[in-house]
Amino acid sequence: MIFHINPINLLRALSMALELSHGIGLSKHHWRTAVISERLASHIGVDDQQRQVAVYAALLHDIGAASNWEERLQLVNPQAGHNLQAHAETGYRLLKDSAQLGMLAEPIRHHHDLWNGPGNDRVKGESIPLAARLIHLADRVEVLIRGDRNILEQRTAILTKIRQLSGIWFDPALVRALEELSRQESFWLDLVNPSYYQNFFRNVDDYTWMRFTVDDIIDIAEIFATIIDATSSFTATHSRTVTEVCSILSRIRGFSEQEVKTMRIAGLLHDLGKLSVPNAILEKPGKLTAKEYVIVKQHPYYTYRILEQINGFETIAQWAAYHHETLDGRGYPFRLGAANLTLGSRIVAVADVFTALTENRPYRAPMSLAQAEKIMRTMVAEQKLDGNIVADLFHYGIEAYALVQATSLLYLKKDDDDILTKVGC
Repeated sequence: MIFHINPINLLRALSMALELSHGIGLSKHHWRTAVISERLASHIGVDDQQRQVAVYAALLHDIGAASNWEERLQLVNPQAGHNLQAHAETGYRLLKDSAQLGMLAEPIRHHHDLWNGPGNDRVKGESIPLAARLIHLADRVEVLIRGDRNILEQRTAILTKIRQLSGIWFDPALVRALEELSRQESFWLDLVNPSYYQNFFRNVDDYTWMRFTVDDIIDIAEIFATIIDATSSFTATHSRTVTEVCSILSRIRGFSEQEVKTMRIAGLLHDLGKLSVPNAILEKPGKLTAKEYVIVKQHPYYTYRILEQINGFETIAQWAAYHHETLDGRGYPFRLGAANLTLGSRIVAVADVFTALTENRPYRAPMSLAQAEKIMRTMVAEQKLDGNIVADLFHYGIEAYALVQATSLLYLKKDDDDILTKVGC
């Protein structure tokens, strides 16, 4: 299976998942940073290849902080100091071995390195990749923008703060380019115009189209599964375990190998929208309050809205995002019923419930196979889960239960240098 996907379309969608991490709903931090980076790069005459890397890396530049709400909030704080390299290093480690996204690793690694700042023990000056210098300046301009004042009233104050750090934090040549660009009111107005971003992405989508195989997409999904599962120490292997159970069930149901691989993508990304849920809620040892539960219930909605934007992901979006829908139509967030739930969506729902019941949770120990089966048979009787798929699962129940435990051990017993450790597992 080949996905004909414009990279900007893919990265724009995945970047939305990182925007979820800055509050309930969507911010525009990564998108604005990408716009500023592209404008600066164009203004100084950067070639298309370097401009492409700068824009793509800007869209994912805070990927290393996506699973830690406290760190994310620090990154968008205008008062934050200069010691922000930890998440940049984590982002580098997440991407460096990716055949598809590896070119973004170095710019992301260095996007908070200082031009010639005090205590700078990293690369300096022109040794910092140009894309990283562009993103660093763009990122700090973006976090200085306030939502409670007209943008044109802010530009003098923003430029004053940036000038103070020219030659210390920022490349002086890029600061001069920013000053020249800032004379255009349109530069600032575009940043706060919600309807502008569609134009921006359309204007930069001529960089190139890429052919992604299903295995390429699985590799990218693995990166995001690592981030998703790191949001809680109790879900360190959840996405991958759901994926393995989905693979078993889809093969039993006669899916082709290409369809099984598509199912793996859905399993890896089914909780992508969980980046909208604070770590404190995911780690809470007791019962959630009504307000907290409302926040949790939004996550499959965001999974769907993010994935549906990617070319060729229509089926993946449904399989991934409908895992809390039920046959009786009382699930969430779309309140779909049996008539609108395909076999793939039903499989992910069963795999998700089984994995959740047999995993450790902050409020309980893992359930036994017998306990899980009792609960899931009751859910079948109540028209929550598909009875045929649940029967398939428990026909191979011992094997499936062992798979959950084995998958957990496989990913938790990696050495101390593993990226899972670095992102908080």
